[in-house]
Amino acid sequence: MRKNLFVTFLLILIINVYVFAGVRIKDISDFRGARDNQLFGIGLVTGLNGSGDSGNVPSEMLNNMLANFNINITSYVETQNTALVMVFADIPSFYKEGMRLDVTVAAIGDSDSIENGVLMQTPLYGADNKVYAVAQGNVLTGGANIRSSSNLQEKYKVVGYIPEGAIIEKEIPAQIVNENTVTINLKQPDITTSARVANAINSTFSLKIAKAIDPSSIRIEVPKYFEDDIISFLALIEEIEITPDVKAKIVINEKTGTIVLGGDVEIADFTVSHGNFNVSVENGKISGKPATVSNLITALKTAGATPQDIIAIIQSVQAYLYADLVVM
Repeated sequence: MRKNLFVTFLLILIINVYVFAGVRIKDISDFRGARDNQLFGIGLVTGLNGSGDSGNVPSEMLNNMLANFNINITSYVETQNTALVMVFADIPSFYKEGMRLDVTVAAIGDSDSIENGVLMQTPLYGADNKVYAVAQGNVLTGGANIRSSSNLQEKYKVVGYIPEGAIIEKEIPAQIVNENTVTINLKQPDITTSARVANAINSTFSLKIAKAIDPSSIRIEVPKYFEDDIISFLALIEEIEITPDVKAKIVINEKTGTIVLGGDVEIADFTVSHGNFNVSVENGKISGKPATVSNLITALKTAGATPQDIIAIIQSVQAYLYADLVVM
């Protein structure tokens, strides 16, 4: 009863303190030890009505791959109704035997299409060369055929998908708790965000149980209240909300003329001449407004600058930007 009251109190505290704080820890991080694993295999797609492999694609690398999988396809390449394919799937953490995975199928040889084919039963291996799932089923390429007169791209027919086409045969062990501690890994490492996560956890539980180890990792001790109920503890951790810190960045795509920036990126005083444009930032102001990249872009557009002009000016004043500039 005491434990239930304690958990209820923590839930109320989380809702009242962090509801307006930003984003959940769950959305910006993962628990160490809980991650996806990649599976792969080599199989045959049949029933292709003449669009399969010709059997005339020699490859020493391919032969070596097949030998490693103990596959002998000599008897299968006599017909163009089959195609040799690679089969891929990701197995999320904590997935159990009997659960299903989506599968991607990609032609290896010179087949024209694997559309409407059927993948024969194919074992899927992990990085340790052990079988963790078996795939089989009808291959879907999606979309509709496009007429040659259309400007749309024709359907790509040598890569297909089998929704829930693999059955897990062996679970991949995942261990979150290590010596009564769990570790959170941030998806975007940042010193400030890491510290905020640790502080938010400590404030929520009114215990100093979390410590930021580095910009990406926060180690958390499991309180005695939750030693026999780890899942409830992790659920509480996931629901805590913080405001992640984001480093100022400007992303420019020269091909499309697109500029992406987060928040109000500030700029220092400068003067630049570009074609018919003379731009000056003085005393932290541009056209009477705060000197930010957003206001600079607005002023340039008002003056008739093209996207190419704006991009050229931003690139030329990079040294005066309080942000990282990424050009694509």
